[in-house]
Amino acid sequence: MISRRTAICLTAIGLSMTASIGTALAADYPTRPVKWVVGYPPGGATDIIARLIGQRLSERLGQQFVIENKPGAGNNIATESVINAEPDGYTLLLVNPANYINASLYANLKFNVVRDIAPVAAFNRVPNVMTVNNNVPAKTVAEFIAYVKANPGKVNLASSGNGTSVHLSGEMFMMMSGAKMQHVPYRGAAPAITDLLGGQVQVIFDNMPSILQHIRAGSLRALAVTSTVRSGLLPDVPVLADTIPGYEASALFGMGAPKNTPKEIIEKLNKEVNAVLAEPAIKAKLIDLGGEPLIGPPDAFGKMIVEETDKWKKVIDSANIEKVQ
Repeated sequence: MISRRTAICLTAIGLSMTASIGTALAADYPTRPVKWVVGYPPGGATDIIARLIGQRLSERLGQQFVIENKPGAGNNIATESVINAEPDGYTLLLVNPANYINASLYANLKFNVVRDIAPVAAFNRVPNVMTVNNNVPAKTVAEFIAYVKANPGKVNLASSGNGTSVHLSGEMFMMMSGAKMQHVPYRGAAPAITDLLGGQVQVIFDNMPSILQHIRAGSLRALAVTSTVRSGLLPDVPVLADTIPGYEASALFGMGAPKNTPKEIIEKLNKEVNAVLAEPAIKAKLIDLGGEPLIGPPDAFGKMIVEETDKWKKVIDSANIEKVQ
């Protein structure tokens, strides 16, 4: 029979060996190409961020970070494929706003992102821009709220689709301001902006990259950005929270891995991602995409994921948005 002291010693040796193996794995990682799954087609903002950071990780770590575009089911196909992958650091997820929103928008998800994805690192937050047609008389957020309340049923809120961050940013605005509008969903930002330019709809809370050129050209008017601080791309445009305290709606991007991925590999990836984000050229490109880099440890990103998921649940519940079956 093994004595208690011997058992304790064997357990300690086992833990020490496990730690040593984990450290060795991290030291060697990666020894083959890493698959980085993106839930959208090539060319969009999410894909661009992955390729920008993935290229530098490939160069720094000596193995290719291969972007695998896996669109479908509102990002859920990509997410589920990573959750079900081997937790060895060789399959990663580009975490994006759909992950936080879908937790409450979909009725029968087979996974829980907060539980099933290990946070690696945050990249950046990209604000939306509250933008109106030039024929709308309001020049400020306060004036717009008054205009909507004075014209019940006459103001249309455009979005790039039901359940998108563009849609829910507008729903959050209505929830917090009491200004009720008619939501008009489109299949993407381009047709929504076309109708905004034409005056068929009056306002959109669109992603910064797709609306910026129209604001700078003067063909549309920006009333506010949805982040907590002003954007360097639109320095003269105030934040919505100046008028509606507590309002914040930005697109948070980052990297995740399957749960149970070795801590040492998570920490190595976090260190490398943070080093990439600190590079002046990468920082400049991320700012051009709408948001400065977020450099921090994995648990900080994990906290952000929980906060984003809780925030959008409140909006979805308040707006009585129909669940996707």
